[in-house]
Amino acid sequence: MQRLSLYFTAPSQVEVRSEPLPAGKPDQVLVAARFSAISAGTEMLIYRGQAPEDMAADATIDDLTGSLAFPLKYGYSLAGQVIDVADKGSRAWIGRWVFAFHPHESHFWVNPASLHPLPPDLPPEDALFLPNMETAVNFLQDAEPLIGEQVVVFGQGVVGLLTTGLLARTPLAQLLTLDRYPLRREMSLAWGADASLDPTEPDILARLQEALRDHDPAGRADLSMELSGAPDALQQAIDITGFAGRILIGSWYGRKPMRLNLGSDFHRNRIRLISSQVSTLAPRLRGRWSKARRLRIAWDWLARLHPAELITHRVAFDQAPQAYALLHTQPQEHLQIILQYPTKD
Repeated sequence: MQRLSLYFTAPSQVEVRSEPLPAGKPDQVLVAARFSAISAGTEMLIYRGQAPEDMAADATIDDLTGSLAFPLKYGYSLAGQVIDVADKGSRAWIGRWVFAFHPHESHFWVNPASLHPLPPDLPPEDALFLPNMETAVNFLQDAEPLIGEQVVVFGQGVVGLLTTGLLARTPLAQLLTLDRYPLRREMSLAWGADASLDPTEPDILARLQEALRDHDPAGRADLSMELSGAPDALQQAIDITGFAGRILIGSWYGRKPMRLNLGSDFHRNRIRLISSQVSTLAPRLRGRWSKARRLRIAWDWLARLHPAELITHRVAFDQAPQAYALLHTQPQEHLQIILQYPTKD
């Protein structure tokens, strides 16, 4: 049996290759992919050649072994159905819809312990947002937004919008967001932001301060979140955050150059920078929280928010190179792009 697999082969190059499907090991099940979601963050850093090639792909995900050097398979958001079992495998799995943290490919054998059965009545397109929803939950756990605080979120891509959706259900005084693209700003308002601004406007800091003065005479945020992936946004977050405020940094910049001005108000204002990454839990939470518990919260919020409405493009798997080119050249035209696989097994 042949399968189709997506490979990152060089900067700005991906290929869909046909290759033999290996035999399953005892107790494994065979999953046929139906949909997978392209990450506009990490995957696009790899696609553009901006990821450190000597870095491990992901030490916490079994199916992401090796480094980020070309050529490689990558991806971590796939929904499909179990269609077969190997020797000693449980046939009760056959036909079940499952989520897998797995690269983009049409078929793969896997131990069922690595799969996440979809909750009843949750569409598979909503399940594709599980990694980003877990990331958004992690951001809130690390940032600890308090009742009555003013929060500013830089970046309204998919993970930024999911974070906004969670923050909008927190009793804040004000929630402001920023993004370069009108489509994202419109969706940000629909998902609960009080206002959504363009960070490239020449007077953007003055506009932010004016909005924040409703609750703080100095016009400063209590908490800022940098989720845009743009290094310049971190400087804007520093400039708008108040005394003893917090800045959560959820972006991974890869090899993008970074320049910060830390010689002005940053030092005297005792601003705290918080690095946040979903592959681990904050040490202060580990006595009561586990990754499994956090993942259950993410499933719950998928059912509440139904983020499949953020899907703007559905692309056939064999046309995946065009999907990545669209992400690279026309980011203003999309929110979430998903790949659709042939249904013939």
